[in-house]
Amino acid sequence: MKIIYKDGTVTECPQEEELHVLRHTAAHIMAQAIKRLYPEADFAYGPATEGGFYYDVDLGDKTLSEDDLPAIEDEMRRIVKENLKFSVFELPREEAIALMEERGEKYKVEHIGDLPEDVRITFYQQGDYIDMCVGPHLTYTKGLKAFKLTGVSGAYWKADSSNKMLTRVNGTAFATKDELEQHLKMLEAKRRDHRKIGREMDLFMMRDEAPGFPFFLPNGMILKNELLNYWREIHHKAGYVEISTPQIMSKHLWETSGHWDHYKDNMYSTIIDDEEYCIKPMNCPGGVLVYKSRPHSYRELPIRAGEIGLVHRHEMRGALHGLFRVRCFNQDDAHLFVTPEQLTDEIVGVVNLIDSVYQKFGFTYHLELSTRPEDSMGSDEDWERAEAGLKEALERLGKDYVINEGDGAFYGPKIDFHLEDCLGRTWQCGTVQLDFQMPQNFDLEYVDADGSKKRPIMLHRVCFGSIERFIGILIEHFEGKFPTWLAPCQVKVLPVSEKSRDYARGVTEQLEAAGIRAVLDERDEKIGYKIREARNIDRPPYMLIIGEQEVEAGNISVRDRSNETHAEELAAFIERVRAEIDERR
Repeated sequence: MKIIYKDGTVTECPQEEELHVLRHTAAHIMAQAIKRLYPEADFAYGPATEGGFYYDVDLGDKTLSEDDLPAIEDEMRRIVKENLKFSVFELPREEAIALMEERGEKYKVEHIGDLPEDVRITFYQQGDYIDMCVGPHLTYTKGLKAFKLTGVSGAYWKADSSNKMLTRVNGTAFATKDELEQHLKMLEAKRRDHRKIGREMDLFMMRDEAPGFPFFLPNGMILKNELLNYWREIHHKAGYVEISTPQIMSKHLWETSGHWDHYKDNMYSTIIDDEEYCIKPMNCPGGVLVYKSRPHSYRELPIRAGEIGLVHRHEMRGALHGLFRVRCFNQDDAHLFVTPEQLTDEIVGVVNLIDSVYQKFGFTYHLELSTRPEDSMGSDEDWERAEAGLKEALERLGKDYVINEGDGAFYGPKIDFHLEDCLGRTWQCGTVQLDFQMPQNFDLEYVDADGSKKRPIMLHRVCFGSIERFIGILIEHFEGKFPTWLAPCQVKVLPVSEKSRDYARGVTEQLEAAGIRAVLDERDEKIGYKIREARNIDRPPYMLIIGEQEVEAGNISVRDRSNETHAEELAAFIERVRAEIDERR
């Protein structure tokens, strides 16, 4: 690509400089776009950086937000399409100052004053926009093909807090749209990283003293408990009972279930009374013992027993990753004991239940039917029956699925739900597993209508999977901006000054009395700072701005996530938010 240097020379750009020149040019095009949209704009510094570019701009009383960036980008595209030519010229110091004064560029005038006396002062121009710069730049604006504005922040002039705070508009640029797309995906993933957001929102923490064992903080416990309350409600409606089984059970149990032979490397064990015990890596054998604790009639089946059980699995330290890969987690298991005649109906019911859960959170998913692995238990006949049963259920539901050969559990085939998140990543969460083996291993029975003893079929299933991992997925999916019913802080109350503080306290008390999670920020900080912090840290669905005007009117100013603010009666607001909570919106 051709570039123009400050002495007017036009030549091919060295490959190692291409990205820098693209981004430097993008900064000038952005400044021109801002000037067209905001003629009062006064520009300070606008360099290329290692990751992109920025320009610091003074807009007087106006401030820019991320909502303004699309309009600036559109104007930049127009400038690119106009294919304006870059030219360069040099002026003596006094003429340079006069030009900048004439154009209302007071920061450039001050900058000239800071330059050495003998420095050459050069200007680049595209169209009607002129900027003091040493270059180099592209020769035409059309050379900028892939760019994106990435955010707005504050920056003091000359990085001195005693100077005025300017608005810094950030962006990035690449040679191709594909490179830009890949970079933006990386930035998006970084911005949504649940470990970062978890720290900012005080949801959870990890410690070196307990690698792979998460600590849930008060805000995280609110989120976790709301999920579990939802789980309990939908399972009660679906005819499930809830059980709880011990975390530590004899090694003999795991040998009988088959887990010891297939899973022992991932299990923790301990010695109690000279006997080896295992910390459970899954809930299944405990659920089996509950079923086996008393006789059952065919009239009782199906039995649907759910358990939110804490399990431990030994993961390699290098594989640990926030909440996505941990050594202890809560598994939302359920074990269903059914007759052969009930099997298809129960699988259909499970799939529909899991589907309703994922719809609640706005997840799309695809289904995989995982078949017999090499390391398996049971006869060919049992496996064929089991796989046929799952296929029949999926076909009755009209669900598309793909076959995942050899990826079933050691005791039976399974249907796996692979969620797709906002970044296009897939996560295996929900699963339905059909098991003929464990009922056989534990000699499970029920008495049939003719008085004979029959063996039930066992279904294993989860909705969330690991609660911890599901929370990690939700954090990244929503970027911490949870729906109202899940949000740890549902309303942040922000008094503008001491004069409105007592009224704000009263508003907070009424919100709390209505069962709304409200937090009052009473600090002696500027309201703009409070709003920015609430938006970036607490991320509540609603902020209430309480100033003297609201006190006088006896109402509230409500700001939602669209950053729109409107006046509203407190009673009407409470009714509206309560409806969102009650309906889990």
